[in-house]
Amino acid sequence: MSDTPSTSFLPLTGHAKDLGGGFTVRRLLPAVQRKAVGPFLFFDHFGPVTVAPGDSHDVRPHPHIGLATVTYLFSGAIMHRDSLGYVQQIEPGAINWMTAGRGIVHSERRPESLANQPYVNHGIQLWAALPLAHEEADPSFVHTPAPAIPQVQVDGASVRVLVGEAFGQTSPVATYSRTLYLDVQLPAGATLEIPALAPELAVYTVDAPVSLNGGEVPAHILAVAEPGQSLRLTAGESAVRLMVIGGEPLDAPRHMWWNFVSSRKERIVQAASDWEAQAMGQVPGEVEWIPLPEHRFKA
Repeated sequence: MSDTPSTSFLPLTGHAKDLGGGFTVRRLLPAVQRKAVGPFLFFDHFGPVTVAPGDSHDVRPHPHIGLATVTYLFSGAIMHRDSLGYVQQIEPGAINWMTAGRGIVHSERRPESLANQPYVNHGIQLWAALPLAHEEADPSFVHTPAPAIPQVQVDGASVRVLVGEAFGQTSPVATYSRTLYLDVQLPAGATLEIPALAPELAVYTVDAPVSLNGGEVPAHILAVAEPGQSLRLTAGESAVRLMVIGGEPLDAPRHMWWNFVSSRKERIVQAASDWEAQAMGQVPGEVEWIPLPEHRFKA
């Protein structure tokens, strides 16, 4: 791995994706130019959006296989329920890691405590592909509260180590492969050097532009560094919040259709059939469910 930062990187602009009910997200991965960064093959940035009473931003029960969802909020709240029986209010600063493995069903809804008041939801959801040996692992859900996430000050920057290891800190979040996920707050004019902590790294500018290895990265861009490169991040006249993602590259190509990820096309076809037959489990207390898309996956 090189100690000299490269000035070149791949900028991904993403696109708007309507999840229904007027709830629109900015989707950075997968992209035509890049399918994954480390194990991460899906990246949604949602908000900041004011959720008013009566807005229908709830995500009804839906299934997953072959991946782990990683949910992180800057503000707001989401009530998670799944077919394992877990009920967890997701709040800012916590990491919620749900391993789908051979199959899980979950919903994401407005907490009842916020039913009659407006609030601002803002956060990021990632999907991490599970290694081949663990694609069919038992499903699980782990909530790591905000106080349990290590935080360190480095050259004036605040760095939360959400997943993985950085700057002498290790996240308690367990993963199936080498994975890195950082929340960085960089004051105006400050510079942070991040060594090549993983073979693949990318930086997402949440709210303001930043200089990456001497090149300008506008807000809301996922900048993918060259393999093995370190990162030199410099804020301009405004403070900036950055998410750094990465890890070991995928151990085999993945197929992704709807909410399903697998190295085998026929497994996705089977999962679709299972969901259509409502044979993937039920979320206790839920009576709704999201049907399969009309356009079906073909093996």
